[in-house]
Amino acid sequence: MPTKEEITEWFKSLQDSICTALEVEDGKGVFVEDNWVREEGGGGRTRIIQNGKVIEKGGVNFSAVYGDVPSFLQNDHGSEELKKHTFYATGVSIVIHPISPMVPIIHMNVRYFEMSNGVWWFGGGIDLTPHYVNDIDAHFFHAQLKKICDLYDIAYYPEYKKWADDYFFIPHRNETRGIGGIFFDRLNKKSKEELFSFVQGVGSAFAPTYVELLNRNKNKTYTEENKQWQLIRRGRYVEFNLVYDKGTKFGLETNGRIESILMSLPLNASWQYNHIPSSNSEEFRTLSLLKKGLNW
Repeated sequence: MPTKEEITEWFKSLQDSICTALEVEDGKGVFVEDNWVREEGGGGRTRIIQNGKVIEKGGVNFSAVYGDVPSFLQNDHGSEELKKHTFYATGVSIVIHPISPMVPIIHMNVRYFEMSNGVWWFGGGIDLTPHYVNDIDAHFFHAQLKKICDLYDIAYYPEYKKWADDYFFIPHRNETRGIGGIFFDRLNKKSKEELFSFVQGVGSAFAPTYVELLNRNKNKTYTEENKQWQLIRRGRYVEFNLVYDKGTKFGLETNGRIESILMSLPLNASWQYNHIPSSNSEEFRTLSLLKKGLNW
């Protein structure tokens, strides 16, 4: 059975390999590492890349924190008994904002959590947020995720895809954040070995999948109008992350490092008042595809 130390070390190696792959692909940007310590216990390695050739801003963060069980988890489980226990949480979180509006935003998080009372689980997910939905790229992205899921359980992909559709949804806009992906949380019904292997598979798929999407789209031409639309779509991304994202809330409620938590936000975003694209535009088409339940 993998220990928390072994899981932690693998997450560190995942951060290393992804940073290397993204630096090579970008060709200019270099990750800057910022080590931090959490007063209550643990810390992490925040790595940020900015103003690259392809990536405008991106973060690949590792953390391992521990301490008393947070009050919100005590409430979730409805037990005063949890006040007597401690927790340990570790994982890698990634958000990449590209320069080109033709290149999609991508997010991934893989994590492990345990408590001193023996409770443990894995969670995570990976989703794609194109500024312009490209059907071929969407099919490719989802096919990669399905391939990994099917190696472990053919029920995973449809279940976790629906979970992603429901999770990465902006209720006040009545639209999904992007084209979804997979999302899963509190997995502990199978053996720790099998679930850790699944999480490793998801994590290892990130770099080759996104590098392929970068190569397909980074050299496409675009206009100033495309850039303005990108800023508007980034605004939607900000709205989701600050209002609904559980990872952001967990970080804030466990006294995580603010700069590391908010690394998911883009350098620039826009909120144009009542912006409605014309009905025959690519922008309008993209909005029409930001729905739950699409079969990519």
